Parts: sequence; C-alpha cells; structure tokens
Amino acid sequence: MHKILLPLIAVMVLFAANLVVAQQPGETDSQATWDLTDLYPSVEAWSKARDEVMADFEKIDGMRGSLGKSADSLYTTYRFVSDTFRKAGRVYVYASLNADEDLRESETQERRQLADIMFARFGEVTAWMQPELIEVGRETIESFVEEDERLAPFAYQLDDSLRNAAHTLSPETEQTLSYFSQTFGAPNETYSLLANSDIPWPTITLSDGEEIVVDSQGYGKARSSANRDDRKLVFDAFWNKWAEYRSSVGMVLNSHLQTQVALSKARHYDSVLDRELFQDNLPPAVYRTLVTEVNKALPTLHRYFKLRTRMLGLEEMHYYDIYPPLVTLDREFDLDTSKKITLEAMGTLGDDWVSLQKDAMDDRWMHVYPQRGKRSGAYMAGFAYDVHPYLLLNHNDDYSSLSTFAHEWGHAMHTVYAKQAQPFETAFYATFIAEIPSTSLELILQDYMSKNAKTIDEKLFYLGHALEGMRGTFFRQTMFAEFELALYEAAERGEALSGDRITEMYGEILRRYHGHDEGIVVIDDLYTNEWMFIPHFYFNMYVFQYATSQTAGTALYEKIVDEGEAGVENYKNLLRAGGSDYPYKLLVNAGVDLAKPEPYEAIVKKMNAVMDEMERLLDEQNN
Repeated sequence: MHKILLPLIAVMVLFAANLVVAQQPGETDSQATWDLTDLYPSVEAWSKARDEVMADFEKIDGMRGSLGKSADSLYTTYRFVSDTFRKAGRVYVYASLNADEDLRESETQERRQLADIMFARFGEVTAWMQPELIEVGRETIESFVEEDERLAPFAYQLDDSLRNAAHTLSPETEQTLSYFSQTFGAPNETYSLLANSDIPWPTITLSDGEEIVVDSQGYGKARSSANRDDRKLVFDAFWNKWAEYRSSVGMVLNSHLQTQVALSKARHYDSVLDRELFQDNLPPAVYRTLVTEVNKALPTLHRYFKLRTRMLGLEEMHYYDIYPPLVTLDREFDLDTSKKITLEAMGTLGDDWVSLQKDAMDDRWMHVYPQRGKRSGAYMAGFAYDVHPYLLLNHNDDYSSLSTFAHEWGHAMHTVYAKQAQPFETAFYATFIAEIPSTSLELILQDYMSKNAKTIDEKLFYLGHALEGMRGTFFRQTMFAEFELALYEAAERGEALSGDRITEMYGEILRRYHGHDEGIVVIDDLYTNEWMFIPHFYFNMYVFQYATSQTAGTALYEKIVDEGEAGVENYKNLLRAGGSDYPYKLLVNAGVDLAKPEPYEAIVKKMNAVMDEMERLLDEQNN
C-alpha cells in the first residue's frame, strides 16, 4: 500500500521553478485569493474532519487478514481504505494551503504538522496490506477482480501492488519502516525551513539607489536586471550567503541521500534510480536516452548562449548573464490580462476547454499575488477529489508570470479532466505524466504570443522566452538529473559527500553544460554553490521528468498542429486517462515513446528553428 501515497507527490503539490518578488498591491483582493471554505467552513470543521479520519485508521488496523477471504472482503477493505484516504487528502490540502499563505504563522504550521502526522499514521495502519496481498497471491486476487465488478476501480492498484512483490518486506518489517516515515522526510523539512525562513539575507543597493533584500524573492527579480553590474552584485551577494551554509546544507542533503540509498537496499533494489523508475514502471531507457540525447545536443545549447551574447552586446558571457531578457517588453500582464490572453490562446484546444477553464478562472481557485511570508514559487494542489484544484501563484504582472499562469492552469485542467473521467482510485496521474499538460500549455501560449506580436522586437521577446524555456527545462533540468544521479551513485559507492565535494561535483557538470572550458559561458567558482538553492534534490529523481514532459508536451502539441481536431482529442484523452494505467504505456498510446531518441531530436530541432527565425529577424532589423 506504499504506492497509494504517491499522488501526494505527483498531484497534491506540483511546483514550478519560478520565484517571487516583493509584496504587491491587490494581494488582499478577494478575487485574487483562494476560498478555502470550499474545503471546510472553519478551522473547527477541519479539526473535526481530521479526528474522523484518525478514528477510521483504527478500523483499518482491525481489517488484517481480510484480503484473501473472498472478493467481497477484498472489496470491503479496499473501499474503506480508499474512502478514508480520500477524506484524508482533503484534510491535508486545507492544512497545507492555509500554512503556505504565511509561513511565519505558527498556528497554521502546527496544523500542517498535524496533517503530516495523520498521513504518517495512515502509512502505519496500512503497512500490512501489501505484504498480505502478495501472500494471497496474484492468481487469487485476479480471480476476485474477475468475480466482483465492484473491484474494477482497484484493478490497476492491485496489479501494481502485486508487481512490487520482490520489493515488499515482511509484515513486521513493513510495519517498522512505517514508523519512520516522518523521520525519512526530515532532511527535506530541515532544508525548507533553512532556505525559506532561517538564513539572514543581505541587503544591497542597486545602481538606481534602490535597496533590496537578496533573498530568493530579491534574487529572482534582480538577476534579470538590464544593468550588468547589478546582476553581478546580486549573484555575488546571494551565493556568498549560501556559501556560508555549504557545510550545513551539504550535511542535510547527504543525510537525505544516505536515507534513500538505505531504503533502496532494504527493498532489494539495485540502486535509487532503479527504485524510482520501478515505481512508475518506466523503462531505464527513458532516463538514459534523455541524458544521452541532451549531451549530444549541447552544441545547440551553446549556440543559444552565443546568440544571447550577441544580442546582449557582450564580449564574454558570464553566468550572471543568463537571465535578463534578450529584448525588453514594456507591457504588463495583470491578472485580468493573463486570464484573457490564456483563454484566447487555448482556443486551439476547443470551445469546451475554453468554457471549462473560464468558469474555473472566475471562481476563487487561486492565491495570486506575493505577500510577506507566503511560500515562494507556484504550484497546483489537486488532491481534494471532491473539491476543485487550488493554485498558488506569485504573480508579478510580467510575461514570466503569464507563462507560469498558463503552466499551473495546465496542471489544474489536467486534474479537472481526469476527475471528470476517472473515479478517485484512478484519477491521480504519475509525475511522469503530470508535467506534460503544463509544458504544452506554455508552448501554446508562446506560439500564440509570437504569432500576434506587433513588432519585430516583441516577436523576438517571445521567441527569446521560448528559447529560455527550452534551456531551463530541457537542458537545465536534465543537468540537475545528471548531477542528482552522480550524487546517488557516489553515495552507493560509499564515497563521502561533504558540502565542498558536492560543490565540486556540481561545478564540473555546470561548466560542461555551459561550455566554460570553451569560453562559451564563464562560471565563477562562487556560483557552483547553486546546488544549495534547488529544493527538487530532496524529491528523489524527480527533475528528469520536467525534461521528458517538455519533450512529450512538444510532441503532443505538434500532433495538435498537424492533425487538428484529432490531435486535440488525442491530447485530451491522455488527460482523461488520469492514473488508470502505467504512465509510459499511456504516453505510448498517445503516440510518444520517450525511450527512443526521436522525440528528443525533435525538440532540439525546434530549438534550432527558433534560433534560425530569430537570426533572420535580427538580420532584417539591421538591414
């Protein structure tokens, strides 16, 4: 039953890699904040619901020995567990969203902890189920499924549990491991507190006299400054502060790595990578092909950096020159504008999509603007099956915010379509599928904005943003994935991993991807501390799926462009499938095989085509 917890990672909170800036006017506007009363009318109602879930846990514990008795007994147990998990998800979502509104509020953080304790308890009381199911045996379980049609919603889950036989331990061992579930998550919790609230960030003065605090918000805003001296100042201040914590953060990350290596060994996996791919039944060729094809495509990435160097008028590009836009755009994208443009762009997906998304946008599903204490970044929380998804944004009224807006609504619409078509038990899709709709909606938006640009500069801006998206997702996330794999392989070999050693390993990969030795992008030693800033390294081989998702999203969007209505329906069918089958199989059924080089070659070809167009426009502009 450990597999039942995976939707918490894949769907409850889906992150985008965007940062926030300072508090903005409008943050208290009711239309720009979510309405949590759709979940519970009050904290007292939430507390009562949690108590009811905890009481149900005691009943689950008393169901031991029931799975092999009969089809009816199997159904009764799985139905009760599923219904309890469904209620627990709603309890967790409320506590999590409420806590993220202001991370400084101890009362809401305590409720989040109570929700964490609730799920830890759920893991404990269901730890017996998978070993018992495996002991009953596949033949008996499959006969029960055939005999009782009520078991149909559980068929995929049952098959997946039985598939885990070789990695499932004795009931006593599974029970013991379940007691440590919160402890296993401690490195991530420790890192999150350190990164988001405990580091005393420096204040700097920019060239225009503005003083900013160089925390993640200030860094995210000022690193894209048009003033190169300001960019360097921000980079130096930010990474110098992180460097002071290198030993501590190294220890935290290493403790996470060692925990995952130990758990993989305990469950008889060859490696952490083997375990993570096995979870979703992914062929190892998916991961290996991605890394191989991205490394083959590094000349294309270097071509982009050379184009960036040219357009920024630089003689030599440094790492702090990565983020400023290639062309400035004097245009604001406030919430209403973002809604309007997104809906117009999504017209390519049909009237039913636009109508559904418009109604959702007009409801209070979103917490839109930055405010002090609010969690940084952006995510969609969709695990409250009986309620709509919620979206946390940190909207800055710029184009990046519009792009993030479309990205997160891709997650939300995926959840909506899946819930419409699937029962609770198969509504929640794997991470391997999760990022496909979000990245494809970004692509649809990019094409729409480029086609509707009124000037060459505006078109260059959108094309440049598209290039940066491919760099940041296809190349950068694969770079992270390659680094993360190197960390796990070092830990599995028994090597020591101090903060200094981790920095050295990251620096080698960072410089290779950016062509440092060839003089493409100069990476100063200080900036090799960047690994400390990436929370995804605590999510266990998660990041490669951003790159595979963008690749798949690009391929599916090409089908929409080439095949019209048939391509749209193919795309929606993938969304409607939710988690009804293994994700690799669902994607192959949709016409995309990520174990083969072709989809990766296609995205590289698209990136080169964008650069061809930009160079043509630049030549036209200069003549």
